[in-house]
Amino acid sequence: MKPQPDLEPTMPRVLVAEDDTLVRIAIAEALRDAGFRVMEAASADEALAYLEAAERVDLVFSDIQMPGSLDGFGLARRLRGRHPELPIILTSGNAARPDDMDGALFLPKPYDHQGLLQTIRRLLAARDRSKDDG
Repeated sequence: MKPQPDLEPTMPRVLVAEDDTLVRIAIAEALRDAGFRVMEAASADEALAYLEAAERVDLVFSDIQMPGSLDGFGLARRLRGRHPELPIILTSGNAARPDDMDGALFLPKPYDHQGLLQTIRRLLAARDRSKDDG
């Protein structure tokens, strides 16, 4: 018997970094229901450790304010240096959009899951187009 080729398209991989467990679970569930493969991290430090383990990720969605040695800004800065093509979305309950986003997109809390899904799909499609052009 010959192995059959995988006819399923590769599921986009999203890393969610959020210290609020209930918020993280809700986001992860919505993303999984929408067809994404989701990895969860409870801090920016944990997210960075995951990425440094050479795991492939297509997009990072991170809260800004988290415990540990890195916050969402620090994570974005580190990722920009190592993976400049990686789409990053930062989120916060603070009303004002931060000035320096290190190339990340800002999505204020509260956000609706459908809006988040649309934003993620748009960023991944733009990244895919830039890969095809390059």
